[in-house]
Amino acid sequence: MKSMMSRRAFTRTALAGLAAAPYGGLIRPARAADLTEVSFQSIWINDPEFSGYYIAMQEGYYAEEGLEINYLPGGPDVIPQASLLTGKADIALTSTIECAEAIVSKGAKFKVVGAQFQKSPDSIISLEETGIKTVQDLVGKTVACPPLNAGPFEVLLELNGVAKSDVTIVPYTFDPTPLAAGQVDAVIDFMTSLPFIVEQTSGKKTSFILFSDAGMAFGQDLVTVNEDYLAENREKVVGFLRASRKGWQDEFADPEKYGKMFEETWYKGNGYTPEATKFHANIQIPLMDHPSGVFSMDDAWIDASIASLAKIGIEAPRDMFDPSLLDEI
Repeated sequence: MKSMMSRRAFTRTALAGLAAAPYGGLIRPARAADLTEVSFQSIWINDPEFSGYYIAMQEGYYAEEGLEINYLPGGPDVIPQASLLTGKADIALTSTIECAEAIVSKGAKFKVVGAQFQKSPDSIISLEETGIKTVQDLVGKTVACPPLNAGPFEVLLELNGVAKSDVTIVPYTFDPTPLAAGQVDAVIDFMTSLPFIVEQTSGKKTSFILFSDAGMAFGQDLVTVNEDYLAENREKVVGFLRASRKGWQDEFADPEKYGKMFEETWYKGNGYTPEATKFHANIQIPLMDHPSGVFSMDDAWIDASIASLAKIGIEAPRDMFDPSLLDEI
């Protein structure tokens, strides 16, 4: 979402303030003659959120599937859905809301074939000392919220029996200072990075409430393809999912190993310190892991996603999700 992009744009700047580093790009080796290139559009800049894909490239898992990945980093000016629609990307990571909006409002022929995050990192983040443990605890509190997240947040309040008038909602410019200084009681942001930034800058402990745990069940980083591409390249998409899952399995087994390995390659120049990388890599695992493997989309998860989209006024078709490819991994 645009709100996510703005948030991450700030996060990158804030982390860079902790440890700035010059940019260092990767050199892609020449493509082997027997490999088929697949262009993969990421949703943001290179950081631990995408380490499983880097590992799959590093360890040759895509090559085992006959694929060479043309990895396309995201950024504040990159719209993954547009990359799919224009043919720039064969596979892309998209956000739930923006993907559904493209399907419903613009007639995009997208299929979601896997979900990297079972639960979105979208959260209500506060200082532990404020005692905010439930949405009901926001009554009488001041919450900084990005304008583009205002709708889902207001629905979240309603679902938890909290009137909007009982909470003071102020604009959020993705600056941790008001939260760290106690000028606001909570902010709406991703919990994969901001808690670390706040704790490092203020020395105070943080806590968070995931939207998904409070009635707005969204996944994130949806593996998305065009229907036509899927029809013609199903085996390639299955191979991509299989190789990527192997990469994430390696990451889960030893996230610190790859965090250190990628410091001077994938992560170089984005401002991540080793400590920030460790925090991010570990805190996201419970949001992604599933008994049936990464990318799983069971019926209950799909139903919850459709219901959450409906709560914010998006009547998404259930068949935007196609979990059948996961059975072929």
